[in-house]
Amino acid sequence: MTATGIVTILWAISGIGLVILVLLHSPKGDGLGGLGGQAQLFTSTKSAELTLNRITWTLTALFMGLTVVLSAGWLNAPPAG
Repeated sequence: MTATGIVTILWAISGIGLVILVLLHSPKGDGLGGLGGQAQLFTSTKSAELTLNRITWTLTALFMGLTVVLSAGWLNAPPAG
């Protein structure tokens, strides 16, 4: 398997993961806390929401970085020399 193929697979997985994580966020800002009704009283829900935000931002950076690498064609460049 080529480097382009591996990066393309990682790009697709990060895109699918990003879609799933964004759908877990609540449009009202409740996020995972809205699933449990009064769950905003518990600190574990707040930490779960913080973790969800961090993973979402990490996947966003990974997806955008891989998009730039794939679209620029840096992996398909001919060898120098």
